[in-house]
Amino acid sequence: MNIVLIGYRGTGKSTIAEILEEKLSMRVIGMDAEIVRRAGKSIPEIVEESGWDHFRDMESQVAADLGGDNELIIDAGGGVIVRPENIESLKQNGIVFWLVADVETVVERIKDGAQRPSLSGSKSFVDEVAEILAEREPKYKAAADHTIDTADNPPHEAAQTIADIFLKEAR
Repeated sequence: MNIVLIGYRGTGKSTIAEILEEKLSMRVIGMDAEIVRRAGKSIPEIVEESGWDHFRDMESQVAADLGGDNELIIDAGGGVIVRPENIESLKQNGIVFWLVADVETVVERIKDGAQRPSLSGSKSFVDEVAEILAEREPKYKAAADHTIDTADNPPHEAAQTIADIFLKEAR
């Protein structure tokens, strides 16, 4: 059984995945890192050269490949929920945890990052985050087996909650 972490950028997926790796002795696979490895290019380069649809195609392939694996902590990209088939793949052998945080917390956490190109093009950074979060929230909610608030819970506490749920449900 796998642990699948979904949520918008800045909700703590990578940090919590690392803590879970230590706690549970499971291997972490970052879907974005796997896409970069396979493409031999950064995400901004992939999107600039081939567009978001191509990136999403690569993401779907990675989700399909990882869905059949076992004992992984999958740090899914923020947009993995855009395509329902990705969640179907990841749920084959995974429990999906949606990590949530309010817009202000997300903006504070990701404001200095340049790993991703804009999703909306012309909106302000705060407006883009708020719009994308609102658009994706129903998809995250539908995909999630459990929801974990990371705005008010320190990463170690959120990771412990996930570990406890996983160990209870995976047995």
